[in-house]
Amino acid sequence: MARIVMKFGGTSMAGMERIRNVAARVKHVVDQGNEVAVVVSAMAGETDRLVGFCKEASPLYDPAEYDVVVAAGEQVTSGLLAMTLKAMDVDARSWLGWQLPIRTVEAHAKARIESFETQALIAAMARGQVAVIPGFQGMMEDGRIATLGRGGSDTSAVAVAAAVKADRCDIYTDVDGVYTTDPRIVSRARKLDMITYEEMLELASVGSKVLQTRSVALAMKEKVRVQVLSSFDDPTQEDLPGTLIVGEEEIEGSGMENQLITGIAVDKNEAKVIVTRVPDRPGGVASIFGPLAEASINVDMIIQNDSKDREETDVTFTVPRSDLARSVDILEANKATIGFNRLITDVEVAKLSVVGVGMRSHAGVAATMFRTLADRGINIEAISTSEIKVSVLIDEDETELAVRVLHTAYGLDAEPAA
Repeated sequence: MARIVMKFGGTSMAGMERIRNVAARVKHVVDQGNEVAVVVSAMAGETDRLVGFCKEASPLYDPAEYDVVVAAGEQVTSGLLAMTLKAMDVDARSWLGWQLPIRTVEAHAKARIESFETQALIAAMARGQVAVIPGFQGMMEDGRIATLGRGGSDTSAVAVAAAVKADRCDIYTDVDGVYTTDPRIVSRARKLDMITYEEMLELASVGSKVLQTRSVALAMKEKVRVQVLSSFDDPTQEDLPGTLIVGEEEIEGSGMENQLITGIAVDKNEAKVIVTRVPDRPGGVASIFGPLAEASINVDMIIQNDSKDREETDVTFTVPRSDLARSVDILEANKATIGFNRLITDVEVAKLSVVGVGMRSHAGVAATMFRTLADRGINIEAISTSEIKVSVLIDEDETELAVRVLHTAYGLDAEPAA
């Protein structure tokens, strides 16, 4: 017998037919003798609908009241799933965020989980009762409901798994695992049997939409074994060929070190900003990025051009496209302090990243990337690296070609079907 947390996303909960399919899957896991908790998202599109109501009510809405509204979507699906399970003779009940409670801190609409009271929950699971928990929500110190930010249900599921010391957290989505890249771009992309937390975290942070970044970071911190599965497979299927996300030590000896690159991700939500003729003096760059940091704008790639005359320099960096207008306003407001000449922006760019723990022990990863792109005439506009990742900024129109040629260059193509 195992203790398992099962999480189902919005597409899995989109209507009663799919909720019945989820219930059948949960019942199958329960019938195998497992203790089960289920975390659910709102129905697909429901949160967007509720957010629209908030904006219609007031463009400058109160974040605390916003949380009251948008948390309703998960409350509905948790109640419906519990009802459906009971109709299948499975003992189940819903537990809202404030009933456990899941205690959160910081700000409404982007709260973080601080603690999780599990005594009653674990007792119920031990009795064979399925706990159905709405994702995305918790309770602030003043007793008011709070939400964790978009995609927060993944984080809720991992937090539940960590709190109840689950053997595994199964996250069911509309894909059947983690692939070497987007199969819609590269038809010969391979599904990975296993991937490390670090690799998944890097892939999530640079464009892979399989899991929310915060959920992967929490899984790595708490050492929660996470499995990504499809919710559209046969609910009673015994062999679930998903992707397991685990610590690097669990994969050692499986040939991982021989695999140089694990995956390639693309992020088309980046915008490039060039600040021209910035005075080249101590504190010059800080005057650019300080105001952006104070506004909680995340800056990614940064390039400072060589200053030939040692008096002025150009600084290039990227920000999320959604923050571009605000970034420009902030920089223009601080123009006198920064002392730049003008701003040049470009939204027709994409960030392309190759990720793999094999980089730690192999040289030449970046060189292969640069050479392969150069051979196809693809220009690199910016570069950033980490221990297991190399990212480049390229023209958005060249994204798909770049992904395909790099996928082949790193030996990631699957063998053609016989």
